[in-house]
Amino acid sequence: MGSQLVTAVATPITFEEFEKRYAGSGRPVEYWHGRVVEKSVPTWLHSVLQAVLVEALRRAGYKTGPEVDLRLSSEFAPRPDVMAGRRSIETRYPTDPSQVEIVVEVLSPDDKMAALLAKCKEYVALGIEQVYVADPESETAWIWNRERGQLDRTEAWTLTNGVSVPLVDVWLEMRERR
Repeated sequence: MGSQLVTAVATPITFEEFEKRYAGSGRPVEYWHGRVVEKSVPTWLHSVLQAVLVEALRRAGYKTGPEVDLRLSSEFAPRPDVMAGRRSIETRYPTDPSQVEIVVEVLSPDDKMAALLAKCKEYVALGIEQVYVADPESETAWIWNRERGQLDRTEAWTLTNGVSVPLVDVWLEMRERR
């Protein structure tokens, strides 16, 4: 997810200004309600887990991608570590919530819990069905519990299509690819 360092701007910028400045720039930034939020550079283990998750979701029947900008709202334009959906995406970025069923945030050592929880809530508000968080260091994962508004620890992800992904297999593959 990144460290959520806010780029210094004197006044909030519009989404259109954000697009002009950063679209296609390659900079790891997100748009959060007028603020430009920089993501941290991922660690090796973060990147390995990200690749393992992309593959696991693809094998489960999803179209997947890492670090894809979501354009589902003009107020919040995140770049989740992994996104997945079963519908084809014909546009430059996913622009329809039905294209994105699942997002995964992979923790980095400098992530802040308050920012992570806020981001999970934003994903749910955008209409994303399942929000997962994975920590490669502790080999721990959570799912966002909509009813309680919190992350619940889990040992397996039961995806929107009913496929179960046992996380013990994910952690094993991550260790093998290290």
